[in-house]
Amino acid sequence: MTISLQNSTIHRTVLNNGIVVLLSQNPAADIVAAQIFVRAGNCYENREQAGVAHLLSAVLTKGCDGLSSLEIAELVESTGANLSVDIAPDYFLLSLKTVASDFAEILTLAGQILRSPTFPEAEVELERRISLQDIRSQQEQPFAIAFEQLQQTMYQNHPYAMSALGDETTMSRLCRTDLVQYHQTHFRPDNVVISIAGRVTVADGIALVEEVFGDWQAPTDQPLPILNLPDIKVEPQHTITPQSTQQSIVMLGYLGPSVHSADYAPLKLLSTYLGNGLSSRLFVELREKRGLAYDVSALYPTRLFPASFIVYMGTAPENTKLAISGLRAEVDLLYTTQLEEDSLQAAKNKILGQYALGKQTNGQIAQIYGWYEILGLGIDFDRQFQELVADVSAADAIAAACRYLREPYVSLVGQEASVNSAFT
Repeated sequence: MTISLQNSTIHRTVLNNGIVVLLSQNPAADIVAAQIFVRAGNCYENREQAGVAHLLSAVLTKGCDGLSSLEIAELVESTGANLSVDIAPDYFLLSLKTVASDFAEILTLAGQILRSPTFPEAEVELERRISLQDIRSQQEQPFAIAFEQLQQTMYQNHPYAMSALGDETTMSRLCRTDLVQYHQTHFRPDNVVISIAGRVTVADGIALVEEVFGDWQAPTDQPLPILNLPDIKVEPQHTITPQSTQQSIVMLGYLGPSVHSADYAPLKLLSTYLGNGLSSRLFVELREKRGLAYDVSALYPTRLFPASFIVYMGTAPENTKLAISGLRAEVDLLYTTQLEEDSLQAAKNKILGQYALGKQTNGQIAQIYGWYEILGLGIDFDRQFQELVADVSAADAIAAACRYLREPYVSLVGQEASVNSAFT
């Protein structure tokens, strides 16, 4: 299947073993980028093993059949290529970028790493210790504490409640056997999307993927993992962590819909209007006009399952109570007062402009189409998203706000006297 999207053509094919291959030929630069997605993000973890996907991502490139960690590093560096591994709530990602002449060699290496990691015991232990240090470091950062306690309160037993690192208890228990089992369960060809963009023809790109991955077969006695996630009850409440710090972190969270919802585009637009940049509503009203905020913004990440719509502020301890009421008042306006047409259009221009700028490099092109494919949206969502945003009306925006933004969860971190008196 081939789909023409704006100025690029994306070819999509499915190999016999189930791997989805997306290819965008771009001869402008002598660079090829590939993003290899696996349905193996944090939401596929058991709560008792929270952090296993992160630990696997840290150890994946530390050895594979026939190659040590040092040999892998030397192969990548000798060609000047980039190869990295990342983890997200909804997927696992191996990224690579190289000059066209070295693409076959680096993709072959990526195939070895992805299919046959050895997870050396010493590397597992080292990365586990580093992860534990990162967890302890986050426990000293007010923003990280506020965000984590908000997520845990909102998501309860859902995997989104946990940090990608898990916590000290879960990370301390993880071992090589856990990584091997997680890899065997989720890393299989019918669970993989390979997205390629750059100076490579469709025929050559598909032939190379076939050569590297074509003999990889899914286990016949093990069906694809099926997520059976708990329902999320919306029960807004306040959580407070006293900490000796120079500022209070104030977060308001609302449980919003997933990317598959009709309300996704309106809420994405409202998040942009509220907290994206120096001209955003929160920045102008609460920082510039009232001087309440050191830092203020909003976020509404794209998620496969219900996403959190969050507004937050860093403020002086004595302004904690004012910060809560100020943030709450600005969000409340979204469902009590219809946006003016010029404000709505400005938010559309901003989000669509930033979206276009995010598709300039081969790496960005490979990322966005692979991302849409792994989320089950399809590569045509690139066009659909822009149309959905452009079509949002003021009535759509206020209706979405009415459905999702009425009563917030509140997360506070700051000096004990300030945060404890915030609700009195």
